[in-house]
Amino acid sequence: MNSRPLQPIARESTPCLIAAQLRQHIAEGALAPGEQLVEMEIAHELGVSRGPVREAIQRLTQEGLVVSIRNKGVFVSEFEAEDLLDIYEARTAVEKSAALLLCSRDRLRAGDELLRCVERMAEASTAEDLGAMSEADIAFHEKLVEMAASPRLSRMHATLLTETRMCLNRLEGRYNDESIRVSEHRGIAEAIREGNEDLAMRRLELHKEDALGRLLHLHG
Repeated sequence: MNSRPLQPIARESTPCLIAAQLRQHIAEGALAPGEQLVEMEIAHELGVSRGPVREAIQRLTQEGLVVSIRNKGVFVSEFEAEDLLDIYEARTAVEKSAALLLCSRDRLRAGDELLRCVERMAEASTAEDLGAMSEADIAFHEKLVEMAASPRLSRMHATLLTETRMCLNRLEGRYNDESIRVSEHRGIAEAIREGNEDLAMRRLELHKEDALGRLLHLHG
């Protein structure tokens, strides 16, 4: 056996756990864009000191999910048109890289896994459950990058998905026919299953443009 000693398994720190809770609340809209985060109130609610709350908020600031305004406080980020463009361009770039990896590897298994995510979207669409639809939408994109087995792509994608959740909250109910979303995701999954790289790239690009068009229309 290697003589190098095993290292203790590190548990997540309190600031990390607090940041995860706040991140989830921001993603789900419980903390809305523009809403202020007050250290003292958060610390009281969680039963912790203000130190770890401050560190957690600093992490979210580095991720771009909250913004600190001098002499005013810390607020959940509000996205301008250029932010929306940047989020979707960056996310699509990561997902295209992941899709290329999947097309060149176990494309059949990857395609089948993604199609299962699409079926959950279809079920939510039939049930007219917009919340479940958004969760299934996110799960599809998470699975796409996860199966590429690239830790770096996954790390980049994780922060982008929190911002995407914030965008999806704004898109809920904005599709006259939710089957459009289902069809777009099914097309991406099928292109990956076929190993058709060019088609997968085109469909990911069209999916981005469709979502951006709707968001920018709302923003305008």
